[in-house]
Order: sequence, then C-alpha cells, then structure tokens
Amino acid sequence: MFPTKSIPLLLLSFFLLLSTSFGDDPLNDICFGKDNYTSGSPYKANLDSLLSALVSKVPPSGFATGSSGKWRNQAYGLALCRGDVSSSDCKSCVSDARPELLQRCPRQKGAIIWYDNCLLKYSDVSFFGKIDNSNKFNMVNVEDVDMDFMEFYMKIKELLNSLTGKAVAGPKKYAYGELELGEEKTLYGLVQCTRDLSGNDCKTCLGGAISDLRGCCYGRRGGRTIGGSCNVRYELYPFANV
Repeated sequence: MFPTKSIPLLLLSFFLLLSTSFGDDPLNDICFGKDNYTSGSPYKANLDSLLSALVSKVPPSGFATGSSGKWRNQAYGLALCRGDVSSSDCKSCVSDARPELLQRCPRQKGAIIWYDNCLLKYSDVSFFGKIDNSNKFNMVNVEDVDMDFMEFYMKIKELLNSLTGKAVAGPKKYAYGELELGEEKTLYGLVQCTRDLSGNDCKTCLGGAISDLRGCCYGRRGGRTIGGSCNVRYELYPFANV
C-alpha cells in the first residue's frame, strides 16, 4: 500500500504523461481559503465581477491582476498564460478555468487552478507581489533517463539556471530554451514567474522550484515544479512554441 502522501504524486506522474494528448485538462487545483462564502453574498458578487474582468484583461498580454469590492468582501485575482501561448489560446484557457475552478472550489474564498497553458488564482487576501510557497506541487515523467543520473541533474540545473537569468531580465518573466547533451539528445527547459513579482523575488522563486526537482524527479526523463508564483519544467522533447 502506498503512503497517503505518495498518491497525489503518482497520479500527477500519469497526468504528465497524458498531458501532451489532453492539454485542456487541468493539471491540478487547490482550494486554500480559510473562510467560505455563500451564493448571493457580497463576496460572491465581487468574485464573479473579478473573474469576468480577468477573462477580458488577460489575453492581450498574457497576464493580469485585479480586485473587486471593498474591505472584508474584496476579492483579489490573478491570471497568467504561458509565455508562448497565443492570445486566442490564452483566452480559451482562462475562460475554461473560471467555471472549472468555481465548480471544484464552490465555497472557498481562496482557490487556484493550473492548466498547461494558464493558471487562475483568487483570494480574499491580497497576494500581489508576494511569493506563494504554499500552493505548489510536482509532476514527474515516470521513465528513467538513460544516462548518469547526477550528470543529467547537473545539466538540468545548468539549463534552468541559465533560463532564470533570461526570464528575470525579460518583460514576460518567461524563458524557454534547450541544451545539447550529445549522442543526439537535447534537453528542453522552461521557467516562468507571475509578473507581479520583482526581479529578485522571481529569481528566488525559480531557484526554489529548481531545487524541488531533485526531490521529486531525480533521474527521470522529465519533471516540473508548478506553483502559484512560478513554475519550471524540463523534458527530453520540445514542448513549447518558439
């Protein structure tokens, strides 16, 4: 029997293998609000207004934050699309995320959902400009890599650290690239932060996400750390548009 904490990781491992074929399925969701709301409440009205605004605001640039309401009934939200995603695919992803998240977290005042192409997050507490270390998970390709594990891990760090520098310096806080491994092998990597983070906080967030890969994905052909403020990914096949 598997320990309880192992079950989500095993399930996410299979989702990673399936994601290339079923990219529209959510990768994961977390309902994290301490308090609940009721239908017809002021918070619910503010939340609906906020999510509608985000669906409209996000596609042109791929990122937006917003809030609706005042005081204890104020709702704060953020939406981010992957840096290579088109405006139409971005809008489609965030539009799908809105009802899906409300269905999965029907009463919680804080929630987040991730897809391959976007994330959507809201809360009754302002979280802008702060690293979210609470809402985070890993996904792993269950196949072992056919080379020395430590050598492969060092190549992963080399690529993702290089991409971190590019992301922090860029307006989208996003970077995708590759590293030749020899023997006709190429390592592909992606890093991205939400754009409300400062450059230093983005670097800190990505550094933590890269470090998390060793615990979940050492020796595996692909892996991801996905969070509310940043995400990193590596694979032995191309997975983003260039």
